[in-house]
Amino acid sequence: MLQALGIFQRATPDQLWKLTRPDNQHDRLVRDNLLDLEDHHLVRIELVRDDQRQVWVLTKRGHGEAKKLLEPKGIRISVLREEKYDPVTGKLLGTSYDDHAAAVTSTAAELHRAGIGHQLGFQTEIGHRLGSSFVQRADLVVRAPEAGVPVMLLEIDRRTEDAHDLVQKLRRYWEWGRLLPRDADKHITDRVRSRPDAIEHVDHEKRLWRRFYPPTGREGLVPVAFVFADTTEAKVDNTVAVLEEAGRRYWAPRRYETYHRGITAKDYGQAVPVVVTTLEQLTEHGADAEVWRRLGREGEQKLTAALDNPDGDVLFRDQEARADAAEERRRAAEREAQRPVCKRCGRKFTDQRWEETTARGGPWTAGDVSVCGTCRADDVARKEAAAEAARLQAAAPEPEDDQEPDRGRGWFRRRT
Repeated sequence: MLQALGIFQRATPDQLWKLTRPDNQHDRLVRDNLLDLEDHHLVRIELVRDDQRQVWVLTKRGHGEAKKLLEPKGIRISVLREEKYDPVTGKLLGTSYDDHAAAVTSTAAELHRAGIGHQLGFQTEIGHRLGSSFVQRADLVVRAPEAGVPVMLLEIDRRTEDAHDLVQKLRRYWEWGRLLPRDADKHITDRVRSRPDAIEHVDHEKRLWRRFYPPTGREGLVPVAFVFADTTEAKVDNTVAVLEEAGRRYWAPRRYETYHRGITAKDYGQAVPVVVTTLEQLTEHGADAEVWRRLGREGEQKLTAALDNPDGDVLFRDQEARADAAEERRRAAEREAQRPVCKRCGRKFTDQRWEETTARGGPWTAGDVSVCGTCRADDVARKEAAAEAARLQAAAPEPEDDQEPDRGRGWFRRRT
């Protein structure tokens, strides 16, 4: 309870119920806990709204206790709501609880009730400083990795802002996602300064936003959600139409740069995923229902489905692999059609024989280039056999002439 009030500063029992005990059927236990904390001077009722809902805040003592719980976890605590009274009338000052602040807390409460984010996974009024030193503050930041949403920035709009103002907010989030940290590699920094679009070739891990938030688990920059409250369906539709048209440069994917034809996948690498919904839908159906619409798509989806990119990188890799395989088959077919045929036996050349006959100096070493390897081997064997026979014949000794039997005795016989 103290932690929730430390993060959101003010909340009603209904909001605290959804933020701390969403599994309970009602907020009775939360009310009892608040009364107990009030007895210990840790919380107090700041005001009672027109609908009779009490708005609770931390006391100075409670703020100190909440600080001890939150700061060790790296969570920023909200500013203390001090009790100040008018010196003349004695009336408590600064007790307004504007509808925008209430809508921000209610949005977090509905997300938490649906299992999207732990109460300690929410932060409010988080600044994002641009290169111009302008600070774009997100109404709400949720971190819910267990729900498939590692991080998401939320803007809550009660139609108090012009639609084009929301486009400018989207532009600023897009620009912030393209910034480099101050200690970035000098070569990268110089390249981006000389050619701004060079940032698109810098991995997200080397950009500033990764110093603040975890990987999103999807292509692109940190997702942004616009939650509309206390407005009409027609106004929401008109605002979304302006966001889609005027903000297309910031949320829309691009075509992949590839020489392959027939690639329908889209490149979301430099885009801000944008989803929209209404607080009324979150309250009525739950944040885990199909109440989120992704800009550029028709119909509503569950949050993770709306953030996913089924036509993105995964599809591209599959289509690219298929295209590469098809190209390889085409080249293999073309090569096979050009494969030589032996003019003697009619068989196709093997790859080795083909290479022998086409390599530099091939005709001098490959023999008759019109015959296959087998026929060439037969030719070589015949030549070698003929050469061996000739060698053996040349090495044989010359036969000696036989003397006549009676030669050498003369014509006269020896007398006895």
